[in-house]
Amino acid sequence: MKAFKPQNTKGLYRSRKGAILGVCRGIADYFDFSVNWTRAIVVIAFVFTGFWPLAGLYLLAALLMKPAPAIPIQSDDEQEFYDSYTHSRYRALQRLKRRFEHLDRRIQRMEDFVTAREFDWDQRMR
Repeated sequence: MKAFKPQNTKGLYRSRKGAILGVCRGIADYFDFSVNWTRAIVVIAFVFTGFWPLAGLYLLAALLMKPAPAIPIQSDDEQEFYDSYTHSRYRALQRLKRRFEHLDRRIQRMEDFVTAREFDWDQRMR
């Protein structure tokens, strides 16, 4: 018997295109099922288990599942940043701040070089 492996290895997300909180579509996308079959299974489960037990599980899943990224993730670095942002926005903000400061320092060094007197003299001598 072949072991079942999810098709999507990036993670289980709530879909932004879902009908009610995106849980069924997110599960269907993760396991590569039809969203209609997933919704049908959930509705049948609602009928047979009673409304409240499954409604509680559905809401819990909606709270625990991260929303799908608005822009599709292209690389592992983007995946790492998205995961860090959804887990700790403060750390993600600090990471962005460090990157911005690093770029700012590089631009400052380039501006210092271009506006230096030696650069001006070198340009005049050519």
